[in-house]
Amino acid sequence: MTAQPSRSATPIDKIAEDWVATMVDLDPDTAIWMGVEGRIGEIGDYSPAGHDKLVAEAKKVVSALAAANPVDEVDEVTKTDITSELSLEIAAAEAGYHLRDLNVIASPSQGIREIFDLMPTESEADWSVISTRLGNVPDAIDGYIETLKKGIATGSVPARRQVAEVAQQARKHGDPLGFFFDFTGAAKLGDGAELPASLVADLKKGAEASAEAYDRLAEFLETELAPAATEVDGVGRDLYALRSQHFLGAKIDLDETYEWGIEELARMVAEQTRIAGEIVPGGSVADAIEALEKDPSRKLHGTDALQRWMQETSDKAVADLSKHHFDIPDAIKNLECMIAPTQEGGIYYTGPADDFSRPGRMWWSVPEGVTEFDTWRELTTVYHEGVPGHHLQIGQAVYNRATLNLWRRQLGGTSGHAEGWALYAERLMEELGYLDDPADRLGMLDGQRMRAARVVLDIGVHLGKPRLDGTGVWDHDYALGFMRENVNMNDSFVRFEVNRYLGWPGQAPSYKVGQRIWEQIRDAAQTRDGASFSFKDFHKKALDIGGVGLDTLKATLLK
Repeated sequence: MTAQPSRSATPIDKIAEDWVATMVDLDPDTAIWMGVEGRIGEIGDYSPAGHDKLVAEAKKVVSALAAANPVDEVDEVTKTDITSELSLEIAAAEAGYHLRDLNVIASPSQGIREIFDLMPTESEADWSVISTRLGNVPDAIDGYIETLKKGIATGSVPARRQVAEVAQQARKHGDPLGFFFDFTGAAKLGDGAELPASLVADLKKGAEASAEAYDRLAEFLETELAPAATEVDGVGRDLYALRSQHFLGAKIDLDETYEWGIEELARMVAEQTRIAGEIVPGGSVADAIEALEKDPSRKLHGTDALQRWMQETSDKAVADLSKHHFDIPDAIKNLECMIAPTQEGGIYYTGPADDFSRPGRMWWSVPEGVTEFDTWRELTTVYHEGVPGHHLQIGQAVYNRATLNLWRRQLGGTSGHAEGWALYAERLMEELGYLDDPADRLGMLDGQRMRAARVVLDIGVHLGKPRLDGTGVWDHDYALGFMRENVNMNDSFVRFEVNRYLGWPGQAPSYKVGQRIWEQIRDAAQTRDGASFSFKDFHKKALDIGGVGLDTLKATLLK
């Protein structure tokens, strides 16, 4: 692929680059995520003072952008999108959202631990940095506790259900058999050589300090936050609208979207039922799933087999799609498929370093005791996380360094943009014939049905909508039963997912709503361009923009 023409940096680019530098300074995790230099042995300040400092800096950036004049379309997108994102962050701070920022999947309790998964571990120097960071975990946890205590004092508290679940997670990290001791106990150099005894001792000391800090967090959650937490899972319309806009980068009509979600779920059920009949003539979805789960040709045994299958499937998709359907740079063709070091469930993607020294990676966090995997369920997941999903989308932005500033390459975008594209990519692979096997299509539809159900559940619970059966309003128990009806997964997964939605308002619907907006934009562009419309050109132009909010994407592609 030919690199895009180089573009001279502008004053707005400098504002964006300076903001990235500020984030790297205030939150060293940002440097790890991007794979750039920074004080990665340190951890950001999770105390109220640390958050206030970050918000103050964000306000300065918004003011600077307001006074800056764009010189080209790239500038216009940068100014619009950073202003929008930071304005929403400021609004969330004013609403006290950070004071109740605790949930089962994406709050500081998880982030402080998870960042270790991305830290380099090849050299003695790498492990020395890790040792330093382990020693800083206690201060990070204490700052987080201070923030949550302020939330108690001001009445901005999370739901008790989230507190109980996160306390259990923290207890696991505090256990002598938990992550920190596993991670440091297995420490070796990249060539397999042993570390110096003094560094091994330092790592052990850091693991002990980190585990003790998580035990302290668990104690605080159980004895102080839980009694003060609210019994109500829903956050209400005002806060939900703010978080929805944050995750989408678009303002939507929540009530219309709820009704659309109900209709979309019905469409997914009908389509899935039709496909099930192709697998088991006259059979139901449950009959088709039962038949597929008994098919040994569609089973993988063990995580080694899972990792190999992921890699082989991903490599084939990259090779095939780069021939005809996408213009994929060589730098992006390397995607590593990994088994995550944790056992918390979930599959996720982490982007490449800014210089591609660390490739993009697809991670599978396999729950304890799970040893069998169904390829018919997960083929579409590889396309979602890899190519043409997240890896192509995020890798393309990183690759466009000649045109896009560092913010646009690495930090811009929303869940709705990223996850909406990934679901769009799943459907695109069906259109291109990669899911012609009815079993693989059923697996794709299983995921699409779950995402549609999440739109209904998430808005239903947080806005206190009437139940679909007319018996009251949405709550946890009704939501759990609703998901059990619409997800063909084990019950521990379903329970975790429901808790995730209740504690992370607005995020889960951003996948399916994001897909809807992506499809709406493509349809509008196709109508506008008529016979001259090209899917390949549309996709290239869309991905070359990099990560942005969906309102920005729409305005840019349809202008």
